[in-house]
Amino acid sequence: MRTTLRRAMAAATRAARSRGVRASFLALALATAVWAIAAQWDGVIAGLREVTPAVLALAFTLGVAYVWVTMAAWRVVLLALGAPVPNTVTRTIFFVSQVAKYLPGGVWNIVAAAEMGADHEISRRRSVSAMAISLLLTVITGLMLACAVVLWGPSELRERYGWIVVLLPLLLLTLSPWALNRVLAVVGQGSEGPAMRVRLGTVITAGLLTILSWTLAGSQLYLLATSMGLQADAPNYLLCLGGYALAWVVGFLFIVAPAGVGVREAALGLVLAGALPEGAIVAVVLLSRVLLTLADLGLGGWAGLAARRRARRSARGRA
Repeated sequence: MRTTLRRAMAAATRAARSRGVRASFLALALATAVWAIAAQWDGVIAGLREVTPAVLALAFTLGVAYVWVTMAAWRVVLLALGAPVPNTVTRTIFFVSQVAKYLPGGVWNIVAAAEMGADHEISRRRSVSAMAISLLLTVITGLMLACAVVLWGPSELRERYGWIVVLLPLLLLTLSPWALNRVLAVVGQGSEGPAMRVRLGTVITAGLLTILSWTLAGSQLYLLATSMGLQADAPNYLLCLGGYALAWVVGFLFIVAPAGVGVREAALGLVLAGALPEGAIVAVVLLSRVLLTLADLGLGGWAGLAARRRARRSARGRA
């Protein structure tokens, strides 16, 4: 049984290293992301009619900043688990691999990051561990923000998403360095190289960056919502901040939906119900989704092209 499993894993690894397989995988991920935009196009057009170009540009900038800070939080964890990695390499791995999250299943961005990391002599166990810890931080900090909305927001939210209040303390137990290091020790059994460990400082730094990323995403939603009639005040800002976090976590846990498509929008609709007319809610939610998708695709494309230019320069230097 073990021999069969090893052979299957070896075959899968060889396939993942194939340029043809990688190109096909990336093309499928891009097509899925574009489909996610095209499927919502009518709602997006309706939203574009309601916002000024300045608001749209600022909302897109906030989306790019959100993705960038998310990368920074992941990089903190990755560096804590092993030897230093150049900034250019980590940017390429993270931004390009994020395009794969638009495939159904919820794990393809982790697979892509592991394979791209292996190209730069970063072990797959290190890449997967860093991405898993980063996602755990994202879910837990998101639940912390979401709990406030569930507890003090509309009653419909408590009825549908009250379970997150119970889930949060259970997940918090897994975030201690003691618990994380025990899991990392199990993951690293039988592997060459130094043991992977994280310290409390790593968890705190990455956690603070993750909270900053939530703030940027919530600010984008608030900006779009206020441009379409939401009253600009502190309670509504907190509603958008916690509401986006709730929607993201619910969409992430529903792994069948690529990048939470549909599930996230439904949760945001419940959060904003009563604060905006139904048509405005649809426009805000879809426009936010599309801008964040474009941020993912834009940063992925930029990082991929930059990596190709560096590879060509390196090849000319060796010639």
